[in-house]
Amino acid sequence: MATEVKLPRLGQGMESGTIVKWLKGVGEPVKKREPLYELDTDKVTQEVEAEADGVLLQILVETGEVEVGKTIAFIGKEGEEVAASGNGSAPAEAEAEPAVEEQDEPETEGSSAPAMDEQRTRGQEAAAATAQAEPVAAANGDGGRVKASPLARRLAREKGIELSQVTGSGPEGRIVAEDVERATPGPAATVGAALPAATGEVEEIELSSTRKTIARRLTEAWQAPVFQLTVNADMTRANELRERLVARLAEGETKPTVNDLLTKVAGAALVRHPAVNAHFTGESIRRFPSAHVGMAVAAPNGLIVPVIRDADRRTIQEIAATRADLVARAREGKLQRADLEDGTFTISNLGMFGIEQFVAVLNPPQAAILAVGATVETPVAREGEVVIRPLLTLTLTCDHRAIDGADGADFLRTVKELLEEPALAL
Repeated sequence: MATEVKLPRLGQGMESGTIVKWLKGVGEPVKKREPLYELDTDKVTQEVEAEADGVLLQILVETGEVEVGKTIAFIGKEGEEVAASGNGSAPAEAEAEPAVEEQDEPETEGSSAPAMDEQRTRGQEAAAATAQAEPVAAANGDGGRVKASPLARRLAREKGIELSQVTGSGPEGRIVAEDVERATPGPAATVGAALPAATGEVEEIELSSTRKTIARRLTEAWQAPVFQLTVNADMTRANELRERLVARLAEGETKPTVNDLLTKVAGAALVRHPAVNAHFTGESIRRFPSAHVGMAVAAPNGLIVPVIRDADRRTIQEIAATRADLVARAREGKLQRADLEDGTFTISNLGMFGIEQFVAVLNPPQAAILAVGATVETPVAREGEVVIRPLLTLTLTCDHRAIDGADGADFLRTVKELLEEPALAL
């Protein structure tokens, strides 16, 4: 008996997914645990493996959104017949038959699709005939008619020109477009002349499941009572440390970035301040012993937040290697759900775009998010003298339901201290 391929539930709260494409065609052999199709969920696009050996007998849903548990294909022995599934799904041929009846149904009411097309065609022909038969002239002051082409009339309206004041050069004095172009606009032309219509069409982009999730989660986040705290950190020592780490790299190792150093520092600060390393669930506050730091990444389908687990216990070089892998797979659309789960805190860095300071929106259920700007050479006072220092602006957004102002301020102070003396975080 053929095995039904049902849409799996790949995560808590998943109700549906969107089939992007099939990696196997009908009639091709399939092995268990072999990638069968690509599924776009609310967080990520991933490959789904086959759960049985055999031949892909039939695909019921080629692409599109499908509810969890619905049968989408059949796998079985070659030549095996496929019966209707337990949830009511049936082969595509069987599903197509009622569609024909539904198309025939409107004919009993005299409004079939062919009839509508014919009626539309007759209407278009009538409109064209009316346009040709319509007098192509405008009335003048003494009751006569001024002959003008449709294009000439349109140009005259756009330029604010009275056709009665234009001398026509066409047959029988008919005004043509060139006559209007040569005419001198009246006073109205400089005040109320219409601009030429803009070219192009309005682009309508259908929301992907990822974008829908972003919209839903950020709407939830915007309802939270939040507050922001901002500090500037002197990055002199941090930059020196990064340069030393780069100089000691072995061949083939990933070069650490400022973001990798920030992830390490944030991880160290989070375990010292568990009030910030928390989730707000609505019924309770969950504080975590390890720092799983998410980093906001701009992927093709929208903003996603892959997670670097145990950032507090990893070296900067280990964080750099993990970050490079996650970012590469995010931009290729190859992240797995496990890469996005269990984050306890998020860093959003827009410094590479030259943004010096901004406010990041919470990533629920996390209780805090850190917005990182660009490092800017800034004159500051040091021991009675003005010196230039590379300053980094950090803005912490906190959910006030889970974090008090003092807790957030203490955490941000620790982050600043560790950036200015990064050896303390190692």
